Amino acid sequence: ELRRSGRATGCGGYGTLFPFVWSFLIGGVGLLAGLPGADLLVDAGALWILLGQVNLYRRVNELHGESGPLWTKDEALLEPPVYAWWALLPPPLDVVVGLRQVHFLARHWAAVRGEPWQGDPVAEEFFPFISAPRFTLRQFARTPALWFQFTADWEELDWPLLQDPSEGAPWRSPFEWGFLWGGAPADPAPKS
Repeated sequence: ELRRSGRATGCGGYGTLFPFVWSFLIGGVGLLAGLPGADLLVDAGALWILLGQVNLYRRVNELHGESGPLWTKDEALLEPPVYAWWALLPPPLDVVVGLRQVHFLARHWAAVRGEPWQGDPVAEEFFPFISAPRFTLRQFARTPALWFQFTADWEELDWPLLQDPSEGAPWRSPFEWGFLWGGAPADPAPKS
């Protein structure tokens, strides 16, 4: 990044991992020893790594914007591939964005080097969500074809809860989710 643009927007791999690892090691020992404030060190390490991940995913989107046109003409694949804030989601959803960023970084560097894409059967066949065009969490939840190779032929889940608001999905309070298991239908009118 420094060579290419003259600036650094992150701490790099070592600058991100070392503070995280050391804060967890020292904080963990401090917790075992009953030292006051040791939990803050562990919390700071967790925050440090999460912010580093968000920044990494933001950077992946920037790199994809530079190299995407080199390897695809598909408009959907030219969208930024990851939502940076997904790094803050709990496992296993944070793994979804992590795997996607690895795949799209590999596509980026192959295109930048002028190398033909050799394919990625894990991303392109076994776990299609890794190489798919950008999608929302709702789209991911309702589209089994994105999940695994063996769910590729499953129909899309047509649950109102999983519809995007732009598709006219009715507003639902968590207390009105009985429609999912055959309870009374929820009132589709917006609540004030």
